[in-house]
Amino acid sequence: MLKPYEELDKAKDDLLAMAELADEDPAFEEEIAPALATAETKLAAFELKAMMSGKQDGCNAIVRIQAGQGGTDACDWAERLRRMYLMWAKNKGFTAEETDEVGNIEAGVQSCEFKITGEYAYGYMQSEIGVHRFVRISPFGSGDTRQTSFVGVDVMPEIDDTIEIIVNEKELEMQTFCSGGPGGQHQNKTQSGVRLIHKSGVRGESRTERSQPKNYANALALLKARLYQIEENKRLGDIVNRYDAKGEIAFGSQIRSYIMQPYTLVRDERDGIDVKIPGVNAVLDGEVDEFMFAYLRFKANKASKAAQKG
Repeated sequence: MLKPYEELDKAKDDLLAMAELADEDPAFEEEIAPALATAETKLAAFELKAMMSGKQDGCNAIVRIQAGQGGTDACDWAERLRRMYLMWAKNKGFTAEETDEVGNIEAGVQSCEFKITGEYAYGYMQSEIGVHRFVRISPFGSGDTRQTSFVGVDVMPEIDDTIEIIVNEKELEMQTFCSGGPGGQHQNKTQSGVRLIHKSGVRGESRTERSQPKNYANALALLKARLYQIEENKRLGDIVNRYDAKGEIAFGSQIRSYIMQPYTLVRDERDGIDVKIPGVNAVLDGEVDEFMFAYLRFKANKASKAAQKG
């Protein structure tokens, strides 16, 4: 955090120097506007990182998307959400690696999982945990009635080597299965997919690698991340805020609504976060920063008030 602060301090000094020069020579006034815009961008970035001070905020993010109510429309919506986050990651300069996918015969995916690698990836993506509601005229049904579908998004930090998570192999059940996706015929004919089930019911699975040992390693890493996150949530007392503690992925539990008909609007549904964007297509193309920033400000304000009371 020290380097960004030093850059901001330098930007402030540069602006003051330009203002003094502009007082003496009006020709320097043209240089102030772009310098001010640059300083404002740096200030916004500094403010954002100051809000991401959680223990895992700097980690990579493991994202799981699960279709809920809505049939084929929900599976198609899950695919659209995956595309939205992958485009967001690309725009941020992050990389994404898919680790699991269960397709749907007609369209979309029943579920998928991928890892986003980049600075503060989890810090950003934690705002997306919850149920996402999509309203449109369905291309899969007959008639022109609106269809509402729901998809659940869960996000976990990737646990690095500095945090040791011990899992007793005697507490694990291993299942293997034929897996599809990247890898072609080899994967479809061999039991390369791996599912690990902990005695607590927590599971991790991977099916995108050709090699069963690689899928085992991916599944174990995912399982450890989930176990760690559950314990952290219990310690922090916020497990009730996660979507999977609210029951099924359906109406009444959504954190955000994406409406295509009869008007276009993306609206955050959480108390204390008032963000509405009319450009649905822009959001679906990865422009979700405004929602992420609003969530982080809300979270930081809530933590500040709690600290003052304590």
